[in-house]
Amino acid sequence: MSNSASPVEPAVLITIIGETVLKDRIVKLLKSHDVSGYTINQVQGEGGHGRRLGDMAAYNTNIEIKTIVSLEASDAILSALKDERGGHALIAYRHNVEAFF
Repeated sequence: MSNSASPVEPAVLITIIGETVLKDRIVKLLKSHDVSGYTINQVQGEGGHGRRLGDMAAYNTNIEIKTIVSLEASDAILSALKDERGGHALIAYRHNVEAFF
């Protein structure tokens, strides 16, 4: 099957899960890498930094941010996120996807 007939192209889905307090810094970082869009959700869970119940707005809560970018942009974003982590709970991962955008 020819790629020219396909309505999608290779891309990378980045998923970032971190403390809500990091939201503005993460969004600023994404925009500095020319990310054209992202989705943010409130999430709950438990990990190395303890349990995140999401019981009070912006306290002990986590967010999940998803965006689709090029492989090169994902390398730069993940590297910058690692530096941004500090003492906060933050994890990021990526998947190869096919998308139209």
